[in-house]
Amino acid sequence: MATPHISAEPGDFAETVLMPGDPLRAKVIADNYLEDVKAVTDTRNMLGFTGRYGDTPVSVMGSGMGIPSMSIYAFELYTQYNVEKIIRVGTCGGISPTVKVRDIIVAMGASTDSSVNRTRLAGDDFAAIADYDLLESTVAAARAAGVAPRVGNVFSSELFYNPRANFFETLKSHGILAVEMEAAGLYGVAAETGKRAVSVLTVSDHVVTGTSTSADERQNSFHEMMQVALEAAANAH
Repeated sequence: MATPHISAEPGDFAETVLMPGDPLRAKVIADNYLEDVKAVTDTRNMLGFTGRYGDTPVSVMGSGMGIPSMSIYAFELYTQYNVEKIIRVGTCGGISPTVKVRDIIVAMGASTDSSVNRTRLAGDDFAAIADYDLLESTVAAARAAGVAPRVGNVFSSELFYNPRANFFETLKSHGILAVEMEAAGLYGVAAETGKRAVSVLTVSDHVVTGTSTSADERQNSFHEMMQVALEAAANAH
């Protein structure tokens, strides 16, 4: 049965859903990486598709930008469409001096300035972390593909244009690898619903050093990230 935000029918989604922020990126993934693809939802132009990666059924759907948008779609997928695993595939801005542009980051944890997870715990802190088995499968898939992933803590920011002075320096001093806008929300929803999630991110630019990727570099990095995410989807228990 359709939800207010997803027009798919029961059974339209696979147990594993890849979620980029951009719905058009979801279409690119479906068109280029999946077979036997079927469009399953387009409400509010948030496109979703289901197909196969080898023998593994996989869906892909946009999440939109930010924790509120990701939280809505993840919650409805988990609770209304029997989705078990969500793999966020997106970009991030590097913060740590050990992180380089084009690196692939697997977000073991996600710190945040959002209040959503504290709301779930009546004001208490919540450690927003990935599902370990899914994390392990993702890291193994990366290493098998010859990619050396960075694994650690990211920061899910409420504001893209953050006015706080020394914000990124503070994050860097606490070992944060990169900044993005969705992982902490996704991990909170997964915990609330008893489901599984991990975030796989490509460093598109470095917010401290100012380096960034070209269009060709972004395409190559995206391909590496998709290989990792799809192999993780196929091999995760």
